[in-house]
Amino acid sequence: MARTNKILVLFVHPAIHKSRINYRMVKAIEDVDSITLVKLYDEYPDFHINVKREQERLLDHDIIIWHHPFYWYSAPSILKEWIDLVLEHGFAYGRKGTALKGKKVMSAISTGGRFEAYKQGGYNNFSIDQFLAPFKQTVQLCHMEYLPPFVIHGTHLLSDEEITAQAENYKNILVSLRDGLFNFDDMHSYGYMNDLLK
Repeated sequence: MARTNKILVLFVHPAIHKSRINYRMVKAIEDVDSITLVKLYDEYPDFHINVKREQERLLDHDIIIWHHPFYWYSAPSILKEWIDLVLEHGFAYGRKGTALKGKKVMSAISTGGRFEAYKQGGYNNFSIDQFLAPFKQTVQLCHMEYLPPFVIHGTHLLSDEEITAQAENYKNILVSLRDGLFNFDDMHSYGYMNDLLK
C-alpha cells in the first residue's frame, strides 16, 4: 500500500471574490485530509512573509502546489515574493541547500485564454509549459521535481456545471497525488495533469 503524501497548497489570489473558478477549486479541497491549504494573501496582507514558518511548512509536506490565476503569463506578486524569500540559499539551493530534495511541486493555474491561444502561432505565441519555465527551473535548482501543471483554460466561458466539474477534477488530482495513485516516472509524458484523468 502506498504511503499517504502530505500536500501543501499555497493559494495565491488577490481578489478571490471575483473568481468563480478559483473559489470553487478552493472549496473543493479545503476539508480534505492530508491537504494543508494556505491562502497567502490572507496570511500576509502586508507581504511580511514569515520565512521560518514557511520553510517549516515545506519540510512538513511531500508535495507543494502553487495554485494561482495566470496573471500576465505568470503568478500574482506575492508568490514571487514567497519564492524570493523562502527558497533561500543554504536551505533550498546551494552546496548545502538540500532541505527540499525529492519533494514534488505542481502549478495549478486558471486562465481566461483557451487552450488554442497558448501555442506557437497562437494568440499568446507560447505554450503554458514555456511560460512556466522559470517556475520549473526554480524547482529543479532546489533539488525538487516539477510535475506537469493542472490547467483550466477559458474560465470566462465556463458554465456553472463545467466549473463544478473542473473543481472536482482538481480535487481528484490532489487526492490521487496524496494517495500515491500516479506513477511519477510516467507523469512527464503528459502535457497537463488534467490528462491523467482521461
